[in-house]
Amino acid sequence: MASKKKVFITDCEGPVSKNDNAFELTSHYIPQGDIFFRKLSRYDDVLADIIKKPGYKAGNTLCLILPFLKAYGVSNDVMRSFSRKTLTLMKDSIESLNFLKNLLPSYIVSTSYEHYIKALCEAIGFPVENTYSTKVDIDKYELSEQERHQLLNIVNVVLTLPDIEIPNTALSIEDLPQPSRFAVNKLNEIFWSHIAKMSCSTMLSEVKVVGGEEKANAIKEIVAKEGCEISDVIYFGDSITDVEAFKLVRENGGLAVSFNGNEYAIREAQLAILSETAASIPLITLLFMKYGREKLCKLLSKGEDITTLIDEAITLGLTGKLAKALKSSYVKIELITQNNKEKLSLESSSFRKKVRGVAIGGLG
Repeated sequence: MASKKKVFITDCEGPVSKNDNAFELTSHYIPQGDIFFRKLSRYDDVLADIIKKPGYKAGNTLCLILPFLKAYGVSNDVMRSFSRKTLTLMKDSIESLNFLKNLLPSYIVSTSYEHYIKALCEAIGFPVENTYSTKVDIDKYELSEQERHQLLNIVNVVLTLPDIEIPNTALSIEDLPQPSRFAVNKLNEIFWSHIAKMSCSTMLSEVKVVGGEEKANAIKEIVAKEGCEISDVIYFGDSITDVEAFKLVRENGGLAVSFNGNEYAIREAQLAILSETAASIPLITLLFMKYGREKLCKLLSKGEDITTLIDEAITLGLTGKLAKALKSSYVKIELITQNNKEKLSLESSSFRKKVRGVAIGGLG
């Protein structure tokens, strides 16, 4: 029997909600903001995963877009109001988190802006003190009229750049197609030469995005607070911002779970969940609490069908409502191996778009 002292930690956007709040903010307040954000998001993927720019973290798109949101009049109040109005939860996420927070120490570690996480906590009754998110006070930054116009012009320049394509085998910028290399080099010039000389660059240097290594650091802080080991952690994530958290948990005996994850998540996680319902999260958490990682992985490697897993979870205390949600929804749970990783990556990425929509599901 595994130790009873376990800790549940999850990303927010993906496992708990369907939003990509930063993408939606940008799409709403910046003309052609959806295209603008996607271009910067792909640039973020290149900097974090291909170039591995020193000091740059996956998810820093949330820094890159701040001066432009400011230029288009976005304030703290706007971010709070917009987050409340647009919040879209995964099916059964309220019941799932309520169940888990009463069962074991539970935390949300999210790259999202704090305005969004606070709105989510208000809506679902989750303790905000058990969350980590990107803190930003956009109102404190001043923007001259001259810089505002410069930023508006930069938006137009970015919109004209070729889309950045990243081949699966790419290991360096030289492996990108020529138009993509051109776009990356132009964005390097825009952000690290031009904007770096503007006063609004303080937003890029001061705001600390909770992505990449910061998510891993949050897990270490939680473990120290709870007086347990990383091997006691089950972590759910879905994207490039979870890669360092996945690595930390996986390499130290915990369970790293991709929930409707993209190729970056599947590459680093140990277990893949494709699910229409968040109820699959307490299902796997209960089994992890009983068996621990190694025994659970052995159980899953035998190909136990989902009904058998649900029935066992019921004996461990899974509520009837969550069990019913699982039995009436599409749920696939599979160990990630070298043999199935490529297939699962394609399948999970496709399913992610089905659940969250093509625009959001296609982001890194």
